[in-house]
Amino acid sequence: MKFDMHCHTKEGSPDGRIPIKEYIAGLKEQGFDGMLVSDHNSYNGYRYWKKHREEMPEFIVLKGIEYDTIDAGHILVILPTGVKVPLMELRGLPVNLLIDIVHRHGGILGPAHPCGERFLSLTNNRKFRKQKSLMERFDFVEAFNSCESEESNRGAQLLAAAYDKPGLGGSDSHKPDCVGTAWTCFEGNIRCETDLINHILSREPVCPGGVYYHGTTKDKLGKLNHLLVLSFWFYNKGGGILRKHKRSLALRSDDASTLNLYNEKRRSAH
Repeated sequence: MKFDMHCHTKEGSPDGRIPIKEYIAGLKEQGFDGMLVSDHNSYNGYRYWKKHREEMPEFIVLKGIEYDTIDAGHILVILPTGVKVPLMELRGLPVNLLIDIVHRHGGILGPAHPCGERFLSLTNNRKFRKQKSLMERFDFVEAFNSCESEESNRGAQLLAAAYDKPGLGGSDSHKPDCVGTAWTCFEGNIRCETDLINHILSREPVCPGGVYYHGTTKDKLGKLNHLLVLSFWFYNKGGGILRKHKRSLALRSDDASTLNLYNEKRRSAH
């Protein structure tokens, strides 16, 4: 099965330019079987699809998110079918805490474009340089991103190989002409998020691939792109600070919910 594993929609990402209905139609026309909606810190694109799915072409749409950590760049997160964790929409968690929460809920996660821009990418953050063992805690690596450079993707592939992690491919599309430029091929039947998680954790074969897209904002800005990257740093830090109180409340709620679920499982076991 052929999936685009990194998709931004107009309904879910502030910089997304592709309505999800058009995204689905474009992928379907190119022979894809499904997509992972991975908007920035938001499930709104997926929610829109779920609410209007009867108006959309028949297609497999999976729920994911691209989470902005405070110390390790962008991380792709996939939770089991039906599992809701409000914290995923409150950017600014440190990466180790994010990993703990996602794994506690049965989900998987891995760095997006890990060798890409400073602040946005795992290996270009101080956290990774100080704690390279962090890679061992991830479940996969985005090994091909069609909006990245050849050097960036080559580094991502070497990273995946060095830590023996499955490599996924995604277009990271924000614009219509980027749709379908990258993919991941899976051997097996994936119909929902839990299927995908089980496939990756069982180390079933995955094959990333794609072609390079040269219409990104950073391509157009050239040397001025460093200003865009710096503005992201301020955006991420500021957003993280503003959401600190909400994250604290959500963390307490998440801990209580997890404890209640654990106790219910123990009672049912006896």
